[in-house]
Amino acid sequence: MYRCALLVLALSAPFAASAQVQRNFPYNALRGEIAMVNPPDVLLNGKPARLAPGARLRDTNNLVQVSGALIGQRFMAHYTVDTLGLVKDVWVLRAEEKTGLWPKTADEAARWSFDPAAQAWTKP
Repeated sequence: MYRCALLVLALSAPFAASAQVQRNFPYNALRGEIAMVNPPDVLLNGKPARLAPGARLRDTNNLVQVSGALIGQRFMAHYTVDTLGLVKDVWVLRAEEKTGLWPKTADEAARWSFDPAAQAWTKP
């Protein structure tokens, strides 16, 4: 009896863990395409950029990845930059996260309005 219950729990655990929750992105995150060239060197929207020391890269499951594991990959992401212009935080986007309106430049972010509760941007 107990073995059956344990078997059911063991088989259902991976499905429970795969449920996706809404991720909250900071207001200063921008959207762009990132290609991992040779960390800390990356291409950000086709232009050379660098990862900041201690940069955090999160995959679609919000798990932190090391930059070396992503070499050769290209993905749409939300990212932040530090005061020196280095890429600080990266969130690889899921399909449903790519659909919403999100600024691609700091100028757009300065003109648009952000609702942090809804994680949504609106143009004036």
